[in-house]
Amino acid sequence: MRPKMNEEELVQASIRMIRLNQHPEGGYVACPLFAHYAYGWLRDGSFVAYAMDTAGEHDSAALFYDWANRIIASKQGHIRYLTDKQARGEHVSLHEFLHTRYHLDGRDDTSSEWGHFQLDGYGAWLWGVTEHLRAVGSDRIPDTYRNSVDAAVDYLRAFWRYPNFDCWEEYGERVHPSTLACIYGGLEGVARLDGNAELHHVCSEIKEFLLQHGVHAEENGHFVKNITPVPQGDSAAYVTGDAGVDASLLWLAEPFRVFDPQHPVMRKTIEAIENELRSETGGVRRYASDTYYDGGEWLLLAAWSGWVQLKIGNREEAVRSLEWIAAQADELGRLPEQVRRPHGSEETYDDWVRRWGPPATPLLWSHAMFMVLYYKLRARA
Repeated sequence: MRPKMNEEELVQASIRMIRLNQHPEGGYVACPLFAHYAYGWLRDGSFVAYAMDTAGEHDSAALFYDWANRIIASKQGHIRYLTDKQARGEHVSLHEFLHTRYHLDGRDDTSSEWGHFQLDGYGAWLWGVTEHLRAVGSDRIPDTYRNSVDAAVDYLRAFWRYPNFDCWEEYGERVHPSTLACIYGGLEGVARLDGNAELHHVCSEIKEFLLQHGVHAEENGHFVKNITPVPQGDSAAYVTGDAGVDASLLWLAEPFRVFDPQHPVMRKTIEAIENELRSETGGVRRYASDTYYDGGEWLLLAAWSGWVQLKIGNREEAVRSLEWIAAQADELGRLPEQVRRPHGSEETYDDWVRRWGPPATPLLWSHAMFMVLYYKLRARA
């Protein structure tokens, strides 16, 4: 058995892994060896592309953003149909919304078993485009992207309050703060480049919505996993759904910067995630009641925890997260989606393995977030 790679070697292996699993059209496969993940997600792919930009691999990132640009540009007419329908006060059926994932050559995914209506990917793509432009030294949205950017902005502005599936493809009947973080990040990025005061105002509305509806009721409470719409005639009120935390709430701090990590509610949220979801070994679970592979510890969430800890000055904790992730690599340098949590249920885990096989390996999103944390730490050295 070959010795495990050190962190620098693992970064280089991750770059090779991502390049190897990028379709010539630009889409990144979520996992090449896990049938359920043999697609390109706008959300996952945008974070992978961000990691490649962070590593200086700008051509790979550009290829992905071009792939998504073509997909979204092809949806302009349908987006106008949806927004016109919404403006007239007509009901939009779930099956009418845009998809969350696509075949690697850009075709629609027409399978019916997945929760298609997700907004996070479109927000993450807008954010990723603006970050890519920053990385390559551009201060304007190129004309070739204008139609797709404007279409995605219109789509998100119309539907950001609508319940849709979260980043884990769950809880489709609720509104999710982590999804709103993606939308905020995307709209804020476009507003910055375009000097668009109206979009800045929408972002302010999203921020106020989160503070009004997405905070646990206790004094100086934390942000909650999700928010439940309560129909009231032609409108809706919103109440706290699952009052627990989800590790994806870290996105409110990094990278979308809806709230500073030292904001009282954000600080409480980070503390709750550290206390409730991070194990003594350094791994991070998605949320307390997670049963997917017995609620294992996700590598990409450990990286996010490290990123946020670095942001607030806890370099030692960020290093510990990076070391924990690196320790999960196999001898080929492949990183899984998740690993078994300590003291979990063998029966629940084994049941998932019987149904779907071992957890997805290699997961490009895991490799990407390892790279991001590595380069963030190196930049702060």
